[in-house]
Amino acid sequence: MSEREPEGRSGGGTDGDGSRKARPDYLRTKSIEQSIKDTEEPEHALTRSLSALDLTVFGVGVIIGTGIFVLTGAVAKEQAGPATALAFVVAGIVCALAALCYAEFASTVPVAGSAYTFSYASLGELPAWTIGWDLVLEFALGTAVVAVGWAGYIRSLLANGGWELPAALSGPDAAHGFSFDVLAAALVLALTVILVLGMKLSARVTSVVVGVKVTVVLLVIIAGSFFIDPANYRPFVPEPKGTISGSGLTAPLIQLMFGYEPTTFGVEGIFTAAAVVFFAFIGFDVVATAAEETRNPQRDMPRGILGSLLICTVLYVAVSIVVTGMQKYTRLTVDAPLADAFKATGHPFYAGVISFGAAVGLTTVCMILLLGQSRVFFAMSRDGLLPRVFSRVHPRFGTPYRSTILLGTLIAVVAGFTSISQLAALVNIGTLFAFAVVALGVLILRGTRPDLPRAFRTPWVPVLPIVSVAASLWLMLNLPAETWLRFAVWMAIGFIVYFLYGRRHSRVTEVGTRTEQGPRGAV
Repeated sequence: MSEREPEGRSGGGTDGDGSRKARPDYLRTKSIEQSIKDTEEPEHALTRSLSALDLTVFGVGVIIGTGIFVLTGAVAKEQAGPATALAFVVAGIVCALAALCYAEFASTVPVAGSAYTFSYASLGELPAWTIGWDLVLEFALGTAVVAVGWAGYIRSLLANGGWELPAALSGPDAAHGFSFDVLAAALVLALTVILVLGMKLSARVTSVVVGVKVTVVLLVIIAGSFFIDPANYRPFVPEPKGTISGSGLTAPLIQLMFGYEPTTFGVEGIFTAAAVVFFAFIGFDVVATAAEETRNPQRDMPRGILGSLLICTVLYVAVSIVVTGMQKYTRLTVDAPLADAFKATGHPFYAGVISFGAAVGLTTVCMILLLGQSRVFFAMSRDGLLPRVFSRVHPRFGTPYRSTILLGTLIAVVAGFTSISQLAALVNIGTLFAFAVVALGVLILRGTRPDLPRAFRTPWVPVLPIVSVAASLWLMLNLPAETWLRFAVWMAIGFIVYFLYGRRHSRVTEVGTRTEQGPRGAV
């Protein structure tokens, strides 16, 4: 048996007489060894500069956005009452299932690309392309939507100071007719420059901003705890009050398929609320895209992923307890529940603090989503599935500057012309799809490559990955049918691009190792 047998196993199997069976080229896998070897190419190698603390800060920075100030109260009013805290715990557990799978992959395959790279090693090239294409959309739309939300907060703060931007420069959410959101575009371009200048600089900027953001959250929690009225917690789990339903494409897919209608309030309402607040946790998976730039990924990736998730879960639960204790859940507002709760107790000063914290917080969310997208794009380009010109790293800064500049410019334009409500739901389904694929990949790689050294092992395999897949699919089924339709259209476009370009330019051979030179002299 040759020394390269483990690599060969990733590309195909053998038939009864011991000869290798040919797999379709679109199902070829890329060996773990080759994925790691590719990170050593001088022109395509990223600089390792991140620690476990940096990764944890990235995770907290991207997870905590405006949701902690808005979603907590909105869900309490409409779906779970004071039991919203339990809904966050349930959602945190679902995320932890996926996080444990991500931690194993990120420590075993410390390569840029996150779920895309993991899928290439376990499921095959077409599934990897599918998830990579999905992540490009998810991170791009997420960055654009967050940038638009940030611009809205800044305009509000400017208005409080007596400054107003012209309507033509305020974006479609703030004006009718032609309008370009110059603040949203400027934020994306500024963050693009920071990302090009190096990961350590990005980590320092993120650390400062996340420090301010967490300080604001803790201030709100501590200040709000002095205004809690225990009577507002009764009943902690309100009586059930009917169902959430829609019609046509606005209805949840599970309702159209099986007639099931989620219930509000009561015990079942906690799980309905969990499906909503789950999306407040979106972002911890972005940490995995920085595996290749981590000094000790085998040790630090699990710490960064799981540590950031734990910190954010505690903060979400604390804020939900405070907001439902300050004001009866039936009297909470939907748009700004925490700020209005402080106003209702006679302390409007904290409403301004919350707006400041939200604006600061969205800065890091936007930057880390942009970071994640550029790394997935970089990994796909390095494999030849996208033009390899975008996988060159800067000779001085060690960052994938070409892909970062391209994507940053495109997203700045999208953010300038996009309404915040148009495309946000696609981010949710894309994330859940990635969660399911990663959990499935852990199961497959345990069977096909049991010999791999694993610094972190997902516990309770195969039960935990199976439960993670089931939980992700359940939440996906609770999304509106129109979101599924838009997602299907994007995936169809991705299949066309793959079969017209990616399949023919792939640098991976049928046995899981790359070719020495891409087709047609690609560089």
